[in-house]
Amino acid sequence: MDTNIVRRGYTGNLLAVPESISYSPDSLNPMTKAQVLSHLEANKDERGMAHWQEHEGKSGGLKSFGIGLTKLRKYAKGLGKDAGLARDLWDSDIYEMKVISLLVDDPKTMTKEQVDRQVDELDGGYLAHVFSSCGATLAKTSFVREMMEEWIASDDENRRRCGYGLLYELSKDKRKSAPDNRFFEGHLEGIAATWKDQSIPVLMAMAGAIQGIGVRNKELHGPSLALAREIGPIDFDPRGKCDPFSAEKNLTSDYVRKKFDLD
Repeated sequence: MDTNIVRRGYTGNLLAVPESISYSPDSLNPMTKAQVLSHLEANKDERGMAHWQEHEGKSGGLKSFGIGLTKLRKYAKGLGKDAGLARDLWDSDIYEMKVISLLVDDPKTMTKEQVDRQVDELDGGYLAHVFSSCGATLAKTSFVREMMEEWIASDDENRRRCGYGLLYELSKDKRKSAPDNRFFEGHLEGIAATWKDQSIPVLMAMAGAIQGIGVRNKELHGPSLALAREIGPIDFDPRGKCDPFSAEKNLTSDYVRKKFDLD
């Protein structure tokens, strides 16, 4: 599947949320699963649906309205956090409903048991990506570090992939309670010792974590860049339509060089 979809989304009709309805979990008229389905049906993207059908083997058996992730994120933001709605939407065979479920879930009410079940149900599209990376709700829970450590050490490929996605999320944490440099250095060492044995999805998640760690501060930039160079560009698209992913390229960008005064 074309990973550029994550970045650009599709250009179908905007998923407008009627102003007359309040979607707060505390509202007298919270959003329902049926209403979400109605919006998805009304805003389906034929081009996106055709793309999904072309990659049916990677769909996990899910159906899709072809709506890009960027639009789904915008729509979910308008709904707000709603753990009840999240549970209802997760129980669906429609990809977009599962994505919205992950986006509207409430990190304050999520449990380790819940996410340990969900990680086994992430087949299809970019569910693993939404679940564990790029602003994932899971990364805002109180137990994110525990799950990250457990999944990185797992024999299960999808857990390892999500574990490194969460490591990337932790690399962005600027709070005083955030992990220190030794924590991240330890994980760089772990990646260095194991990356050659990983599948492409796990290796891509590792590369994302390396990149996140490398832009965290100047002290971590050097070892991250060295590891990125060792791994090299990752050719993740068997069709050859996307350029290989290069953490090295991103860690030597003009932005990073200026940020750390590397010139």
